[in-house]
Amino acid sequence: MAFDPDLADRMEAALVARGAMPARRRMFGGIALMVNGHMSYGTSNEEMHVRVGPERYAEALARPGARIMDMTGKVMSGWVTVDGPSDLDEDELGGWADLALAFNRTLPPK
Repeated sequence: MAFDPDLADRMEAALVARGAMPARRRMFGGIALMVNGHMSYGTSNEEMHVRVGPERYAEALARPGARIMDMTGKVMSGWVTVDGPSDLDEDELGGWADLALAFNRTLPPK
C-alpha cells in the first residue's frame, strides 16, 4: 500500500469540516485531494503533502514534522511534507487543512 487510507479519509474530513468539497485523485503513488481543481493536500508513502504557497512556506516549515517537499529530486516550492501524519490529532490535521485552504482560496477555480 503506497498510502494510508485512514489518513486520506481523515484529511478529506478535515477539508470538508472547513467547507471544502475535495475530490480524490490518485497521484504520485498516493492520493491527492483537489479543491477547486487544484492539488491542496495529499498523502503517499506514510507522508502528508500540503500546498501552503510561497507566503506561508517558512511558517509551515517551522511546524513540527514539516520539511521541504522533494519527491523527484527537485524542491517543490510552496509545498511541505509532514512526516508521521498518522500520529497527528484532529486539531493538528485541521491546522494543516487550514493552511492548504488559505492558499487554495487565492487561486482561481479550474
